[in-house]
Amino acid sequence: MGTIRIMIKNLGPGLLFASMAIGTSHLVLSTKAGAQYGWIMIIPIVLANVLKYPFFEFGVRYTSITNKTLIEGYLNRGIGYLWFYAFITLFSTFTILAALYTVTAGLFINLFKMQGISISMVALGLFVFISTILIVGKYKFLEISLKFVISILFVALIVTTALVLFNGKTTAIVGFEPTPIFNEVGILFLIGLMGWMPTTVEASSWVSLWSIEKWKTQDKPSLRESLQEFNLGYFFTGLLAIFFMLIGWFTLYGTNTVLSDNSVQFADQVVQLFTTHIGPWAYIFIAVSAFATMFSTCMTAHDAVSRVSLDILDLLFPKQTTRQTKLNFAVTVLVLAVINYIVISVFSANMGNLVALATFVSFVVAPIIGYMNLKNVMSADIDPRFRPGSALRLLTYLGILFLSLFSLYYFWIVIF
Repeated sequence: MGTIRIMIKNLGPGLLFASMAIGTSHLVLSTKAGAQYGWIMIIPIVLANVLKYPFFEFGVRYTSITNKTLIEGYLNRGIGYLWFYAFITLFSTFTILAALYTVTAGLFINLFKMQGISISMVALGLFVFISTILIVGKYKFLEISLKFVISILFVALIVTTALVLFNGKTTAIVGFEPTPIFNEVGILFLIGLMGWMPTTVEASSWVSLWSIEKWKTQDKPSLRESLQEFNLGYFFTGLLAIFFMLIGWFTLYGTNTVLSDNSVQFADQVVQLFTTHIGPWAYIFIAVSAFATMFSTCMTAHDAVSRVSLDILDLLFPKQTTRQTKLNFAVTVLVLAVINYIVISVFSANMGNLVALATFVSFVVAPIIGYMNLKNVMSADIDPRFRPGSALRLLTYLGILFLSLFSLYYFWIVIF
């Protein structure tokens, strides 16, 4: 019982990671995977979660031992490492948040039947509301509120999945032929799915920043306790991805239903596929759960990108005083909101282009950032006793090799 109490007390960075991960990769991509390709998609989902695990674990390990963020570690490895990560973060600034807010705005319009209002206007309202929460509530409020959101989401998804499995798989239409996976369209979808499953690899530094922030108000846990808390959150992200895939498979696979790239239409399809299979009574239950999923993801990602941006500026352009102040954080949150509102306005409701672009870049850079994280935990910054064991290092090399070869395979089928 003592171990459970300690784990609950230490809930924070791993919880925020889970909240941030259970978003587009789960609600959008995992559901589409099951709906379009069936049960076979459990393989890339599990592979992505297993092979990427070391990349994220190293973020927790490095920060717990050194009291430094992964980004500081990149600078210690060389200024080129930091500039590369800064470029990836800059790209994320214009894609990831815009994609997340677009999906969330579509769900909001669907939930409250606000068909006469545009995606960009709803997104603007979300930007204002979430920015206010982050600026006023700060990290502590973010952590506390997400404990409730994640708990409700997990229970809701378990109930939904159980009901879908109980009702059985939908009947395939006459003449149905499975969608091919290993063609250009299928490979592109796999790259998108694995690029953001469980989330983007650059988010490994987000966890380290949340850890530093949490320790400002609480005694620092041991390395073992930090890893336990993170592993719990990581396990649930993988489990929920499988739940979403099962729901898509059982309710849509074999019906030739194509999930829309338009965020409002997609939101309506997702909610309707649940209620059609379960019953109209489940509509509000499913709609609220889906919206809570994306809302919490927007909140955590917006907070993380703001903190990462300030940390990078501090390291690239050092000065006597740190930029990590309440005022600078507030300004950064607002600047990101404005930038991504403009991106959403330009792309309108076409969620597909935003998600495809963001996930493709995340997939291509994943093995590079994984290697950078490995360099951090195997460096002189860490006592040899606390470096990852041979099994974890082997898994890291397998992940880097697999993701690299898969990227090369995609470029080969596109070119030839």
